[in-house]
Amino acid sequence: MRKLPPLGSLRAFEAAARHMSFRNAADELGVTPTAISHQIKILEEICGQPLFRRRPRPLELTRAGERLFPALRSGFDLFASAIATASPRVSHKRLRVTSPNAFASRWLVPRLPRWREAYPKIPLEIIGTDAVLDLRGGDADIAIRYARRMPLDLSGKEIFRDTFFPVCSPELLTTARRPIKRAADILHYPLIHFDWMNRDRDAPTWSRWLAIARSIDPTIPETNKAWDLSFREELHAIDAVTAGEGIAILSDVVVGRELKSGVLVKAHDLSLPGYGFYVLHAPHHPEQPSIEAFSAWLRTVT
Repeated sequence: MRKLPPLGSLRAFEAAARHMSFRNAADELGVTPTAISHQIKILEEICGQPLFRRRPRPLELTRAGERLFPALRSGFDLFASAIATASPRVSHKRLRVTSPNAFASRWLVPRLPRWREAYPKIPLEIIGTDAVLDLRGGDADIAIRYARRMPLDLSGKEIFRDTFFPVCSPELLTTARRPIKRAADILHYPLIHFDWMNRDRDAPTWSRWLAIARSIDPTIPETNKAWDLSFREELHAIDAVTAGEGIAILSDVVVGRELKSGVLVKAHDLSLPGYGFYVLHAPHHPEQPSIEAFSAWLRTVT
């Protein structure tokens, strides 16, 4: 017979670890931050060790918390997906899903056969666009948004966050015969750039990557090479990298399949933090059960 901690403690820990905030976890679960703290203390007593470092701020997971969180997150996502599958409330209407172009093309579309296998009676319409569609106005049922923080005017959850690395084709390194042993070696190659439409000054660009690299190694020269080859669209930059035309700073989520298969490789280990991918919908949407099924599926598919 399984001996499990109270479900409330597990839910409180999973929500707090996902948000890295007791207050945001409390808002999600409809309780007070004090109640979240109490439930987590119960779980820590059962585990026999702290799961969070509470001081100094910001909140951080301990090593034990880092081991526990992925298992609980996957477990709750699987529960949600299974319940959504079994629910007679799930309708068979088409769901309109809007997503950034690069994410739709490189991540979502290759996984759609698994959605059809799991939910054959719920068709999807994928709207790949970098424009922000009006969910409250009915432009789409679900939006996968890419942002620093969760939009406050919509309901939803963060599904994952990405990290950016210099990425290239392995053939580029073989052909050039210039090994990259330090950050400065990357300057021997063409650098591929693409526009960040949100104009975020902390966006993971070559300029920012080189600035951080110089803070580690001041001998790296100043250069204008960040503009060697420039594209408006991220997808075109990815195509250029795949074709061996240079190195770009790319998301480990968007090009994850290419990195796993070896079509692309990391040119250097220095990384930049990315953003969160959020699955969002208008509050009280009439297709809520189907939306929850899609959200749970997104968080479990790899």
